[in-house]
Amino acid sequence: MPKIKITETILRDAHQSMIATRLTTKQMIPILESLDAVGYHALECWGGATFDASLRYLNENPWERLRLIRKNVKNTKLQMLLRGQNILGYKHYADDVVEEFVKRSIANGIDIIRIFDALNDLRNIEKALVTTKKEGGHAQAAISYTISPVHTIETYVDLAKNMESMGADSICIKDMSGLLTPYETEKLVKAIKSSTTIPLELHSHYTSGLASMAYLKAVEAGVNILDTAISPFALGTSQPPTEPMVAALQGTEYDTGLTLDALDKITEYFAPIRKEAIDSGLMDPKVLGVDINTLVYQVPGGMLSNLVSQLKAQNALDKYEEVLKEVPRVRKDLGYPPLVTPTSQMVGTQAVLNVVMGERYKMVPKEIKEYVKGMYGKPTVDISPEIIKKIIGDQEVITCRPADLIKPQLAIEKEKIKEYIEEAEDVLSYVLFPSVAMDYFKFRQAEKYKIDSDLVDLDEKTHPV
Repeated sequence: MPKIKITETILRDAHQSMIATRLTTKQMIPILESLDAVGYHALECWGGATFDASLRYLNENPWERLRLIRKNVKNTKLQMLLRGQNILGYKHYADDVVEEFVKRSIANGIDIIRIFDALNDLRNIEKALVTTKKEGGHAQAAISYTISPVHTIETYVDLAKNMESMGADSICIKDMSGLLTPYETEKLVKAIKSSTTIPLELHSHYTSGLASMAYLKAVEAGVNILDTAISPFALGTSQPPTEPMVAALQGTEYDTGLTLDALDKITEYFAPIRKEAIDSGLMDPKVLGVDINTLVYQVPGGMLSNLVSQLKAQNALDKYEEVLKEVPRVRKDLGYPPLVTPTSQMVGTQAVLNVVMGERYKMVPKEIKEYVKGMYGKPTVDISPEIIKKIIGDQEVITCRPADLIKPQLAIEKEKIKEYIEEAEDVLSYVLFPSVAMDYFKFRQAEKYKIDSDLVDLDEKTHPV
């Protein structure tokens, strides 16, 4: 029995981090049986941005991708990332949508659902967690790790204990920004392990250059599972590489049980895909290196590139440093939210507006107003009355679970697209991404008509009237 288990991220977070989630199902299928043979604890293959990107950029049905992966991976558990009540979108959805999405995910092949909330508001993960367990899946609750004056080891230990009492089957420390330093990791892992009884997994990104060192200290401190990426799609804004981690632990009491020979097949397969991505410009050299600004400003690598894009659009790239300094100030004003989807985009956009407009909160996006009203959940610390007044005036701040205010959605949305429905999952795709899913449905219908027309033409040529 291996002491340390490995979750491979190549089919989800690795290509999401390195090539904007553009790995196609066609590119995945030839290597799936080899991935299955490695002996991984799990393959993270779905969720996060893969759903949106499949529909929006690849004209692929994400549900069909999942079914094809399941068909070819018979022995290894399949894992997905779910944003709690946000599911895979960027706002909260009704409970009936969350329940149905979890049910269909497990029915189509998912074994482990990693559930997180951007604010660590556990009310926002409860529905997905309970449904996952009810459907026979493994419910992993994830802590969105961040650094701030109000986030302490005790904060995270309390979260972990509450997650276990909610019924979580395992816990993940989700270090989406690569902020964990080695010795802080050791203290955090020891504290959580001494306070809980369920398995603990560590997920980090290499953005700050510290993740492999943090992983080794986590191993020594008692972590059970590590998230790694096969080396052609590792490092930079992705995860620590799988092969060196396996090699480092070989022959020790922490041996993963994986072999470098089995991993080499995976490396050889993805190496030319990496080269092609670099040559085509899909893999930006900026995502490959270390960015120490991650530690200075606590900004995830992907958020940095978004800030650059927004400033370019405003012809204000010269204000980049000023915006980076504004990000922590906005974050403080908003109660120190962890910077992960969707809060990272919201905080970043507000920082850009504050700097470009020359006045703080002169222009406030709708999402920030909703956040301050409590529609995303409860921040780590209360937002000051002055900031509330500045952003939403005299509007009321809600204190209930945000989803309690959302009426059931499935039946209404199903009626809107009844002429396009080909499978039950189509309704869920539409609820999450209405315009993107509709574009895909029309594309799918056109492709089907084209195939039918080709068959008719072929039949007429073969059997002329």
